[in-house]
Amino acid sequence: MDLSERQTQFADAALARLARDGMRAVTFRSVAAEAGWSLGAVQKAFATKDELLRAMFIRLREKAVTVPPGEPGRPTLHAWLTDLMMAILPVTDDLRAATIQAAAFADRAAFEPGIAHAVAASDRNIRALLVQLVRRAEAEGEVPSGLDADGVAWAFLGLAQGVAAQLLYDPLPADEVRSKASDAVARLLQLREG
Repeated sequence: MDLSERQTQFADAALARLARDGMRAVTFRSVAAEAGWSLGAVQKAFATKDELLRAMFIRLREKAVTVPPGEPGRPTLHAWLTDLMMAILPVTDDLRAATIQAAAFADRAAFEPGIAHAVAASDRNIRALLVQLVRRAEAEGEVPSGLDADGVAWAFLGLAQGVAAQLLYDPLPADEVRSKASDAVARLLQLREG
């Protein structure tokens, strides 16, 4: 689904409403108010609420995670994975909003095959990259030989998603989160006893 400029604006307004007030608050009327347009303009842009939800999900995926700069897995896999986790975890207002938005779509994925497929594909892509990075780090001697790359990828993604959810209701200062994330990543990579 390619979005027009107006659809993008409405989808972004809907995501802002979602982050503040939850999925139930996302209606054509609330999106119109959020975007400063008429109800008719939103209805013209999207024939159904499902179309609006698809547009919101597209925009969320485009904006969701900022991958750490530079080559993936460098300067070390441990440092890069810690930076990646910090780019996911809700330690700023923007990341908190993105986490709330992602959680709302993860909930819908249990009931909507289209969203489930998109979320699962995104997760598979992330895990595939992580597997490659773990294998490279193993070949370069950065992590122990025989490390289960697939297991590390699954555990990293699960850990990041679980900690993100936890930080929504039990926030911690960013420096404390970074320290805990670094320690958890080190344990996943078997750089420390766990």
